[in-house]
Amino acid sequence: MADTGAEMTWLPEVDLRSAGVETFKRDQLFVMANGQYVTRHVGMAVIECGEFKTVNEVVFAQPGDLSLLGARTLEAFNAQVDSRKKMLVAAGPIAVASAEFTL
Repeated sequence: MADTGAEMTWLPEVDLRSAGVETFKRDQLFVMANGQYVTRHVGMAVIECGEFKTVNEVVFAQPGDLSLLGARTLEAFNAQVDSRKKMLVAAGPIAVASAEFTL
């Protein structure tokens, strides 16, 4: 599930650990959609979804937490959600700064 309102990607801790992902940040504070505050560990992982691939921070989700792709991962994929097709699609060319500068 993709959640453009969630900052970070959440994946089950058991899956991340079995993939060899280690804790990068401990006890990060998050606020859930219902207003509840929780702490979770964060790691760095290579994330793949179809044709998209990136390296990003991931939250070690606990039982009862949702698994989801967050906005940072979607942006790093250079992808957007096509809600009609219920899939990720390429977002198009990546904008960069021009080498020319004029006033």
